[in-house]
Amino acid sequence: MALHIVEIHPAEDSGVLNREWFVLENSGDKPFSTRNCTLSVSRRGQRKKKALGTIDPGFVLGPGERIRVLTGHPGRKAHGQPPEDELKNYHLFLNESVVRGAGVVLTLALRSLPVAEATFDAATESGVAATTQ
Repeated sequence: MALHIVEIHPAEDSGVLNREWFVLENSGDKPFSTRNCTLSVSRRGQRKKKALGTIDPGFVLGPGERIRVLTGHPGRKAHGQPPEDELKNYHLFLNESVVRGAGVVLTLALRSLPVAEATFDAATESGVAATTQ
């Protein structure tokens, strides 16, 4: 699969969830639909993953396209303003922070098979320490 998490950005404050995101990129030559993909989080070195939910209805990511996936609700003032630039935003509507320090692993899977995975590292500019698949 040619899907990659190319950036991870934690929230400056745990309650400002629209300032926490990851950027997903399709580097392949075919569109990819995230419908029914699951998102989970774990710690580096741990096998047990915490399921965050299923992306439904999801979105289609065309070849070469990127999308910013935000943790919070778009309409909640307490979650802060999402970034406004040319990158499209997709909100997960979660109620708590996901990226809680170095070593957090985000996994996007389809039918239990990982399609994109990345580990957060605050020491890198993109926030991504390692990407697999």
